[in-house]
Amino acid sequence: MSELHFVKGHGTENDFIIIPDANGVIDLSDSRVRALCDRRAGLGADGVIRVVRTDACEDPTAVAARDEALWFMDYRNADGSLSQMCGNGVRVMALYLATHADVDLRNQLLIATRGGIKRIDFDGANITVDMGEPVVKGESNVGVGAKSWSSRHVDMGNPHAVAFVESLEDAGDLREAPQYDAAVYPEGVNIEFVTRVGDHHVAMRVHERGVGETRSCGTGACAAGVAAALADGAERGETYVVDVPGGALEVTWTADDRVLLSGPAVLVAEGTVDL
Repeated sequence: MSELHFVKGHGTENDFIIIPDANGVIDLSDSRVRALCDRRAGLGADGVIRVVRTDACEDPTAVAARDEALWFMDYRNADGSLSQMCGNGVRVMALYLATHADVDLRNQLLIATRGGIKRIDFDGANITVDMGEPVVKGESNVGVGAKSWSSRHVDMGNPHAVAFVESLEDAGDLREAPQYDAAVYPEGVNIEFVTRVGDHHVAMRVHERGVGETRSCGTGACAAGVAAALADGAERGETYVVDVPGGALEVTWTADDRVLLSGPAVLVAEGTVDL
């Protein structure tokens, strides 16, 4: 294979390279993912999503989902590492399927991920994903330089440490990973720095493991919304607006313990890349 077909898209400026591979024939090595995501020598992205049918993929989570979901999101971080889930990425993949795979927008779309099967609904330009049940764990410290904050551990299919700060500038330069407790997060962690904007309204910056600071993080916004609701003692069903550098997302923690993530997705380019 000398050329690779791709589609480029983003969700609140968290950007992804989509690789269509319905029949599961493309080998996405770590080095190839890094080359594609390189913002100077490649296409540039926060991650790569291989779109593959569950019956053509041997990933255990894809195999387990074959009776329920047709499509599997094989997501890789920019450094080539596997990731369980990406809330912005799954919306971008859903839009790709709606525009390239004849998905009926009137029906709920099911996409299998390493973080479980996600249910997606379309409402015009807005796409809502049922992100599943949050797992709220204990607290530990995160730090930047000499500064340190207590953080809440919220698992959204991938781990998050949510720290409330006075100003988002307190997070400093997030190109390098903040300090965290490796005993609590042995596989690394996404770290959100969150500040209050208003009632049911917060803003955040995020360092994503395997990537660095990104313009947005869907699962991170969910974790921030859950942590804010807990801190506020909010009733279930209240919607939180989460501002990110790339836009705004809405997070609702429902009465039946589901987290719904709503926001836009945009496809910006399509072509082939010379390997």
